[in-house]
Amino acid sequence: MTPVFLWFLVAAPVLLGAGSPVHDSNNGTTPLVIWHGMGDNCCNPLSMGAIKKMIEEEISGIYVLSLMIGKNVIQDTENGFFMDVNDQVSMVCAQLAQDPKLKGGYNAMGFSQGAQFLRAVAQRCPTPPMKTLISVGGQHQGVYGLPRCPGESSELCDMIRKALNSGAYSALVQKHLVQAQYWHDPLNDDLYKKYSLFLADINQERVVNETYKKNLQLLEKFVMVKFLKDTVVDPVDSEWFGFLKTGQAKETETLQESVLYKEDRLGLAAMDKAGKLVFLASDGDHLQFTREWFTANLLPYLR
Repeated sequence: MTPVFLWFLVAAPVLLGAGSPVHDSNNGTTPLVIWHGMGDNCCNPLSMGAIKKMIEEEISGIYVLSLMIGKNVIQDTENGFFMDVNDQVSMVCAQLAQDPKLKGGYNAMGFSQGAQFLRAVAQRCPTPPMKTLISVGGQHQGVYGLPRCPGESSELCDMIRKALNSGAYSALVQKHLVQAQYWHDPLNDDLYKKYSLFLADINQERVVNETYKKNLQLLEKFVMVKFLKDTVVDPVDSEWFGFLKTGQAKETETLQESVLYKEDRLGLAAMDKAGKLVFLASDGDHLQFTREWFTANLLPYLR
């Protein structure tokens, strides 16, 4: 049994058969784009570098693009904390559109916060076409809590906690702290809907953007992985698009019980009925899984 991968640096606490894919004309495989989480970078040999290498070993000839947000790995890591998410998404959309290896379409896999960022790419930028989106521990309804941050005792984590607790929806915090942009406070729903720069927009909380809805439904599969023993994401239901019921912070609801689903504001109900939504579970902590589990459960959607 391969040792468990413990990629907690990829965490963003506030931080089979897929459909008919479009294949790369050179080697018959569909390219893959991956986006890391907070505290990590595109090329960390213990996380994204290992993921990229593993996939390349399992799927011969596949083109894997591990996104770098910035000019180098230092900027990439820092931008996961401090760069406006909307700017990050725009940057990635431009990069994907300019990559000739992706012009026929690609699959996408996001880890922790990288998952909801890639969903924004799917909703906002349909060219080149994203085929399958795999969310590994992504927080699609955001988070309400910071139980563990990369480097638990670091001053950076303490700073983030204080900023979120004191004013997550202030203009300054929203603009300059990534985790505030998917902070979802069920006790202050009006503030969240009005001032959330990123999550409230891509989740259709203010108005229904029909383009977002149309583009997301172009996906052949939307796969969501939930970690059953997750101690990072709060609430963990967010990994399956569930969340806390509005007005309190104890009782949760599933995606199917939510207004988002019942009114089908994002097209998820239609996708569910069409068999496009896949809910997977892993019996581990956040982003903790074995190579065997990854190969058996996720690779079939990439082949």
